[in-house]
Amino acid sequence: MGASVPAGGMRSPADAAAFGREWAVVLADVPLFAGLSKRHLRRVAKMASKVRFPARTVIVSPRRRADAFYVILDGKAEVATATGDLIELGPGRFFGEMALLDSGPRSATVTAKTEMLAMSISQRQFRELLESEPKIAFPIMRELATRVRRLEAEA
Repeated sequence: MGASVPAGGMRSPADAAAFGREWAVVLADVPLFAGLSKRHLRRVAKMASKVRFPARTVIVSPRRRADAFYVILDGKAEVATATGDLIELGPGRFFGEMALLDSGPRSATVTAKTEMLAMSISQRQFRELLESEPKIAFPIMRELATRVRRLEAEA
């Protein structure tokens, strides 16, 4: 099991603004954030950090506390579900969005299949943002309610 290594270390405010603009576009494709305004997407994106994972690094697993959300920027990951299914994720795909909202157990194991570069948002930072800008929570709650209704209809 390898460790994640932040790419680039500390960021200046100018870097954060650039990441905010660049990564807001990436976050707009994540269903959890799709209902946010461009300004709110930029606020969320400014919190993101780049993280590199060597190939074969276990990034998340049910045995670890959920504390971050990831969007794959480069490379591939493999998701092993509780039912034994294996799913490959590539650039633009994401995992761990529920970790932004609670510290519940992960539902799958995600391993870097190749060297991987990802955008990461920590639960702590995201909660601080929600406390300072509660309007961000409403579109997210709407998406979560849609997911619950979909699951209830399938059951």
